[in-house]
Amino acid sequence: MLLLTRADLRRLVPMADAVELMKEAFAELSAGRTVSPLRIVIPIEEHAGDALFMPAHVPAMDALGLKIVSVFKNNPSRGLPVINALVAAIDPETGVPMAVMDGTYMTALRTGAVSGAATDLLARPESRVLANIGAGAQGVTQIAAVCAVRPIERVIQFYRTEDKRARFAEALARDWPDLVDRVEYTMDADAAVSEADVVCASTSARSPVFSASAVRPGTHVNAVGAYTHDMQELPPDLIVNATVVVDAIEAVLAEAGDLVKPMNDGLCGPEHFSRELGDVAAGRAPGRVSAGELTVFKSVGNAVQDVVVARRAYDRARAEGVGVDFQFD
Repeated sequence: MLLLTRADLRRLVPMADAVELMKEAFAELSAGRTVSPLRIVIPIEEHAGDALFMPAHVPAMDALGLKIVSVFKNNPSRGLPVINALVAAIDPETGVPMAVMDGTYMTALRTGAVSGAATDLLARPESRVLANIGAGAQGVTQIAAVCAVRPIERVIQFYRTEDKRARFAEALARDWPDLVDRVEYTMDADAAVSEADVVCASTSARSPVFSASAVRPGTHVNAVGAYTHDMQELPPDLIVNATVVVDAIEAVLAEAGDLVKPMNDGLCGPEHFSRELGDVAAGRAPGRVSAGELTVFKSVGNAVQDVVVARRAYDRARAEGVGVDFQFD
């Protein structure tokens, strides 16, 4: 069995490759050719955390595996990341475990990559300004992914505290140093959004992180943070007035507060959320139809993302002699 570290994954699966993998994986998902049960979430309330268990099988991409991911909000006070994860890749022919790998970076990579895929399919080609709301590990890869698919000249990064700004700037400089000079910082989310062609939100907020009135016509918004009924990062007026594309209809209607709350308030029905990213990627559904259209991509995450990246990393690692071999016995 192979052990792959964070550094191995960064080398083996560049962001541009991960973006294309997301298009393929979601096309398979939307076509009904995958198995990816709704994730199991175990709340650990006494420690302000959630443990999530996410299996998937993507036959067309020879990918089978499981991700275990935890989200513990108090971890920064302990000097630990909020998100920690492990991914196991399984041989779909024999059921033999093939590899274990760092799921923390994997989560950030594939979450950024799906926003990159959505941006490539839905944002105006000439988009040049990105507003990024979310200063954690997910926020860094949101920037990297959008910059990989659009000619972004300015990134306006929202932050709440100087500590978060410093940690974010350090992470960006470590992993994506070529993007540092494009980033400017603000504590005014609406001001950032009002200048943007593309907006990314990757937060655990329980109320909208910017105003619908700040969003210009023709903007594309990626929302990948809020993943439970009581979380919400997008304003309901934006949801109601936008073309909404989702990663998986069943999952978002079961989990995404950004969509469930407007429905519960009678502002829209489930038919407003009938277009999946995989159908757009495969040409089975339209993407953007006009320059002035507001588009929103809402994702709660799906294990197909993790297992296809894991399979690509494993195959390349074997071909290049990367990683550490080990046996349990």
